[in-house]
Amino acid sequence: MNRQRALIVDDEPDIRELLEITLGRMKLDTRSARNVKEAREWLAREPFDLCLTDMRLPDGTGLELVQHIQQRHPQVPVAMITAYGSLDTAINALKAGAFDFITKPVDLGRLRELVTTAMRLHTSEAQDTPVDSRLLGDSPPMKALRKQIQKLARSQAPVYISGESGSGKELVARLIHEQGPRTERPFVPVNCGAIPSELMESEFFGHKKGSFTGAIEDKQGLFQAANGGTLFLDEVADLPLPMQVKLLRAIQEKAVRTVGGQQEVVVDVRILCATHKDLAAEVAADRFRQDLYYRLNVIELRVPPLRERREDIAHLAAVMLARLAADTGLSAAKLHPDALEKLKNYRFPGNVRELENMLERAYTLCDDDQIMPDDLRLADASGASQSSGEASLAQIDNLEDHLEDIERKLIMQALEETRWNRTAAAERLGLSFRSMRYRLKKLGID
Repeated sequence: MNRQRALIVDDEPDIRELLEITLGRMKLDTRSARNVKEAREWLAREPFDLCLTDMRLPDGTGLELVQHIQQRHPQVPVAMITAYGSLDTAINALKAGAFDFITKPVDLGRLRELVTTAMRLHTSEAQDTPVDSRLLGDSPPMKALRKQIQKLARSQAPVYISGESGSGKELVARLIHEQGPRTERPFVPVNCGAIPSELMESEFFGHKKGSFTGAIEDKQGLFQAANGGTLFLDEVADLPLPMQVKLLRAIQEKAVRTVGGQQEVVVDVRILCATHKDLAAEVAADRFRQDLYYRLNVIELRVPPLRERREDIAHLAAVMLARLAADTGLSAAKLHPDALEKLKNYRFPGNVRELENMLERAYTLCDDDQIMPDDLRLADASGASQSSGEASLAQIDNLEDHLEDIERKLIMQALEETRWNRTAAAERLGLSFRSMRYRLKKLGID
């Protein structure tokens, strides 16, 4: 059986020797290069399963090598070796397509974990995982989303999954985990808005028996439970500011300290997060730390709302109705063409989750196994519902568009009156400069 092969790129002989010995003990064959030129020559000559590269090289940078490998050898995961504290460099490498990063001085335990995870990536690819049947739809936005998921599953970079409520953000997070090298390890989802603030530190990091009133035994935290796997922070925008500081430290140090504990425990966790809120707006409003946002939002993945992929509604509805029939043991119901047309013209503020609830209700109300327009309880094709509560939800998008138009006109007026001096315009509108800058970007005003 052929041994897996790694390419080591570093101009320091001592570092190259340390990496060669460590990887050799892990039963990997190694090749070494002192600069970008030699690395490119090795890559052109032999196949590799992993590349470890220093950031600073005599004839270029590791970032250039990452970009070269992404273009010419995309199947090869690249890990960047950076100086301690060079977080900006590491994040830029991840954005460019690096698999992961490790800091100098190299921690051999962390290095072995990184290499093991990278080798598992080739194993998961060899299994040729089919497109997951849970992520339904063949519209262009969904095809693009599936392609992005497959690409992000190869990386260990933190991913910020943005999207409206009910659009399927947790499912996307699960697929990134399941299609990647951590698939055999735990996937731990946590709703950050559902944990009481006084229990948050204990929930995330665990506690020792007797560390506070009610701590009657040692408890493992979410980070420890997800060790080796993925921690999914849903509704991350709901974290209180004091907890944001502790979370940032845990992510940067890759270690946690239990409540009442004396020593930090090293954890190997990939972080995925999501929220239905606009996280950049939360930062502008000083409700979310900018440094934590910068650390979590290395790569953003947007999940499209259902109204942007209306051509998927018929397929989604058919699958959901078949599932309802299987669950109830009753015959399957079909949508009347007029009912389907009505669904396609509805705005779905609650997205896929709302469609599922709507069909479940219509399934129980319909006669002769056919869902008619009236069974959907939609008043008109604009998306207004017969229920007053649902009607108010359906109008939110229109109201937001209207408010954005007003905001845009006021900002443009202030800019014109101050001869496009953004600082002066912000003062005239009673905004901080950072808030003004955010609004200009959101509204597309340059």
